Amino acid sequence: MCLAIPGKIIELVSGPNLVGVVEVTGVRRKVQLGLLEDDMPKIGDWVLIHVGFAMSKISEQDAAEQMRLLTALGEVEQVLEEVRGYGLEDGTDRAGPTPLNGRRYA
Repeated sequence: MCLAIPGKIIELVSGPNLVGVVEVTGVRRKVQLGLLEDDMPKIGDWVLIHVGFAMSKISEQDAAEQMRLLTALGEVEQVLEEVRGYGLEDGTDRAGPTPLNGRRYA
C-alpha cells in the first residue's frame, strides 16, 4: 500500500538542497522539499510525505485526519517503519532519498 504520511516541518536545513526536518509521531527525519519549491513550506507547516519526499502541504486538521485514518487501517507501525528509513534521528549524516537526477540528499 502506498502511504502518505503527515509530518510537521520543524527545521529547514541550510545548504544547496531543499531539505527539511519533519516530525512524525515523535520521530524526526530529513525529507526532500524540492517538489514544493513553488510553495515552499515554512517551519510549523504540515506536509504529506511519501518515500522521503514532501508531496504537498496540508492543514493541521488534514494531518490529524490522515493519522486517524492510518490508525483505523492498522498502518501506524508501517508508517513509523517507513519514516525511520529517511535518515538518522541523532543528526548523523546518512544519504537520503535519491531523485531521478542522481543527486543524493542528506
